[in-house]
Amino acid sequence: MTGPVRAWLPDGRLHLQHGPIDLVIEARGAAHEIERAQDQAWHRFQDVLESLVAELPLLRTPIGHAYPLARGPVARRMVAACWPLRAQFITPMAAVAGSVADEMLAAMLAGRSLQSAYVNDGGDIAVWVAPGETLDAGIVNHPGQPRPNATLRLDRPCGLATSGWRGRSHSLGIADAATVVADNAAAADAAATLVANAVNAEHPAIERASARTLRHDSDLGGIAVTVAVGELPPACVALALERGVAAARAMQRAGLIHAAYLALQQQCRVASPLAEAGYDKLSAMRSAAC
Repeated sequence: MTGPVRAWLPDGRLHLQHGPIDLVIEARGAAHEIERAQDQAWHRFQDVLESLVAELPLLRTPIGHAYPLARGPVARRMVAACWPLRAQFITPMAAVAGSVADEMLAAMLAGRSLQSAYVNDGGDIAVWVAPGETLDAGIVNHPGQPRPNATLRLDRPCGLATSGWRGRSHSLGIADAATVVADNAAAADAAATLVANAVNAEHPAIERASARTLRHDSDLGGIAVTVAVGELPPACVALALERGVAAARAMQRAGLIHAAYLALQQQCRVASPLAEAGYDKLSAMRSAAC
């Protein structure tokens, strides 16, 4: 395997890649602060993959009653994000992309003064927004149709993550996309995994297979995951989405996430921030036609 690679995209964003880790990074602020933040990100990136590979057996193990004692900083972020969700089947790998994004954003911000910054790890995004600044994000329902179906205005640091059966990781559910906003990207990543799993139904048009038959080293083992979803009756779609909303609302009440946006076959649902939890001004999520 080749080592870490750094490149700048035509629009000035930084692209870092090493094995399966693929990051797009952008910052706003003074030019010298952006340059230093990018250098700090590149320096931190050097051993991220190796440190994760060294702990793969632990990180692929379902979380039980004992708190997993991970060693590396990214691995510890993964465990911390998944621990509150251990009542359901979950391994720390459910938060790997978001945890990498959080670690890289922290490295960028150390000693720097930026207006805003984000680290996008394949759609799981760590966001920094300075007081008085805002950052707009677009949410896409279908990875194969990259057009915004909803917008999200962020006015404080947070994390966003999306999961679903069409994504790069296996899902137990049938969501085209389940996007979650939380305090950080690791928490959003873990929560989005379980919310997407909850968007589910039984129908002959849904095809499933053992995760192990699709990838021999899958942390899901022999659990059945979704491999195809044909056209479903609108009532079936609505039921699956409501199950996902119920899961998201439970996480909101527990203080684990701020908001969620769910999409499946031309229908979508929004679990808006709970005003009583103090997150009503976190964002303005507006949904276009699915």
